[in-house]
Amino acid sequence: MAFSIINLSAHNAHTNSRRYGLWVALVNAWIIIASPAWAEQVNIIAIGDSLTAGYGLAQSDSFPAQLQAALRAVGEEVRITNSGVSGDTSAGGLARLAWALSLKPDAVILELGANDGLRGLDPGQTEANLNEMITEIRVQALPVLLTGMLAPPNLGQEYSNEFNSLFQRLANKHGVLFYPFFLEGVVAVPALNQTDGIHPNAAGVAEIVKRILPSVRELIGQVR
Repeated sequence: MAFSIINLSAHNAHTNSRRYGLWVALVNAWIIIASPAWAEQVNIIAIGDSLTAGYGLAQSDSFPAQLQAALRAVGEEVRITNSGVSGDTSAGGLARLAWALSLKPDAVILELGANDGLRGLDPGQTEANLNEMITEIRVQALPVLLTGMLAPPNLGQEYSNEFNSLFQRLANKHGVLFYPFFLEGVVAVPALNQTDGIHPNAAGVAEIVKRILPSVRELIGQVR
């Protein structure tokens, strides 16, 4: 009889252990599914000019690299692809858009127009180029964060008014996220710029990332 009791106790213990193990597995599975830390990686491509490419900087200090690090630091599982080309205009960005989209991103940060303004190019053409880019991106149902730029003041008030307003107009037209001025808080601050006074240094990029981060997290929310 004692032997039977021992066997029965062992059987019950084994059964309870299996039930507990199954319960633990189910709880862990639920945590994995529900937790943002286990969310599928979001792939964002940043299409831009030297401000995106990281002109004069180590790649680890570029805008895409610092942005990716900042997002991961707050728990976002994200990869930022650097598709910045120094000297690129909106026309150049349009010409290589198909290649950028062939990388199959989940969302796009569009930072172009600075070189158009520096060269005094027709704002109407800049707007047409960016409009075509956003249209093609939206055809693929990808969320977009459009960043704005301001024209150099030496080009006159009329040019500045026409150029500066085109970005907000495009954002409204397409219903995309909009960050009004990419260089907000950095332009004309010597400590945040390289010696050319145009391109941000590593600290300047960090300031840009800090300011734009909420908008990029909103972009990620549109993916998920």
